[in-house]
Amino acid sequence: MAVANTKPMTKTQFVATLAEEMGSDKKTAAAALDAISAVVTRVVAEGGAVTLPGIGKVACRARPERQVRNPQTQEMMTKPADKVVKVTIAKALKDSVNA
Repeated sequence: MAVANTKPMTKTQFVATLAEEMGSDKKTAAAALDAISAVVTRVVAEGGAVTLPGIGKVACRARPERQVRNPQTQEMMTKPADKVVKVTIAKALKDSVNA
């Protein structure tokens, strides 16, 4: 499916397209999407990583405590350590976009 506009595909549109691609109904496609979302969320929240073949890798990464500047006051302050979700795009997807 070629998308000409720059608006992101909504969940409803995605489920309809996924159902068409799977040769299934929308209810089954929605259940598959929800299951994938739940698995990715659970694994990444636990600090793991999930590779979605042909799409990329979703991982959780720890960031150490660091010094940051408040943009309004220019005051330096210490930001506590936290975790961040990182998405690395697969080479196959990059290549298909630039083909």
